[in-house]
Amino acid sequence: MPADLARVARNKGPAPRAGIVHLGLGAFFRAHGAVYIEDATEKSGGDWGIIGVSLQSPTMRDQLAPQDFVYTAQELGPDGAKLRQVEIVRDVLVAREDPETVLAAMADPAIRIVTLTVTEKGYCHDPASGRLNRQHPDIQHDLASALPLSAPGYLARALQRRKAAGLPPFTVLTCDNLPDNGRLVKGIVLELARDIDPALADWIEAEGRFPATMVDRIVPATKPEDIEALADKTGRFDAAPVMCEPFSQWVVEDDFVPAYGKDARPDFAAVGVELVDNVTAYEHMKLRMLNGTHSSLAYLGYLAGHETIAETVADPVFAAYVKRLWRQEIIPSFTAPPGVDIAGYADALFGRYSNPGIRHRTWQIAMDGSQKLPQRILGTLRDNLAHGTPSPGLITAVAAWMIYVGGTDLNGRPIDVRDPLAARLKSLSDAAEGDADTVAALLGVTEIFDAGLAGALKPDLTTAYTRLKSDGVHRTLEALT
Repeated sequence: MPADLARVARNKGPAPRAGIVHLGLGAFFRAHGAVYIEDATEKSGGDWGIIGVSLQSPTMRDQLAPQDFVYTAQELGPDGAKLRQVEIVRDVLVAREDPETVLAAMADPAIRIVTLTVTEKGYCHDPASGRLNRQHPDIQHDLASALPLSAPGYLARALQRRKAAGLPPFTVLTCDNLPDNGRLVKGIVLELARDIDPALADWIEAEGRFPATMVDRIVPATKPEDIEALADKTGRFDAAPVMCEPFSQWVVEDDFVPAYGKDARPDFAAVGVELVDNVTAYEHMKLRMLNGTHSSLAYLGYLAGHETIAETVADPVFAAYVKRLWRQEIIPSFTAPPGVDIAGYADALFGRYSNPGIRHRTWQIAMDGSQKLPQRILGTLRDNLAHGTPSPGLITAVAAWMIYVGGTDLNGRPIDVRDPLAARLKSLSDAAEGDADTVAALLGVTEIFDAGLAGALKPDLTTAYTRLKSDGVHRTLEALT
């Protein structure tokens, strides 16, 4: 039996005290933000230990606590794996078990930043409008109770406690793939805070900071066989390692709560974080070029029988398809960040997708599509429609999503659809009579499609949906490319 990982931990000197609370301590943040924060703390000092919060499940706490919250990050490159031990996490709290302890941690004066990776659905908003969804059951609970359930609820209620105690607010640093993510989350929190107490919303608006960010690293889900292989390799058992690609990028607007002065954030610049005045151009580049094509490849690749992204782009038809998407539909839709070679960026993305060490499953990327489509694909389609740019490849990807959420693949096999709207989407699909009726019904889901965009997409989307069902994925994509 391999030794416990914690027995060889804490080899980097005195552990920093907590300065950050992170909501949603999943694999992505542990492979990305936590690594940057640990590197910055080791290089430049500061108390930037992380208290992780699981909003629902105790699994992460139960896995990490026995090993002193230490875990392994394994970079999987084409030429092999590189291991590092990450020790920056100080504790993991479970919100559903003890919301009071979570709020007390967030209200602690030592906490200067609250970071989040709660996924798109965790913000309890309407993806089509970006507004707070007041009908969401967690939001209704949070308006009635001082002990919240949702991520926006924890932010608003913890800030309420800090205001009452005469403390500065913490900086809210979202790391989720949302367009203008800082401004979006600020708007959601302000809407909720205003419903709780208008004076609280005014204080948050005046004193708080919500810098936007762009995060980039491919982090596939860790599988049981990954854990077993790591234990065999190292001789130590790690219940919660993370697997990731070598590439990593973090772009952050340098706008943190000024009351903390030079102690407002870790020394991000010292470890390669790009600190900028405005992150929008980077967000568009990444959301559209990486996330947009990731989702397109996920739905079409799954329907074509491909298990992973690397397997999908190894198929010449898909390789031609994704390169055409970048060249003709996505790159023309936005302005590249200053100094970025956008064609080179596309080439680098294709190389990352092709990495055989990363087994990023199409089924995993296909999860929560109702929350992802608006920012990953529909924004590009909206801009292309406004400029008269044809988008048959992206429209075909949306059609593939519509088939996918119907719950049955092109060969009649069931699909395990994971989505907050899964039951509703399947019900609409099942009740429709014919392809045109199915497309119209799904376009009528206003949380995803606004009426103007739905009307503009309907004719071409119906054609693409019918072609996929009649000709299959390969023949459809061959006709496109």
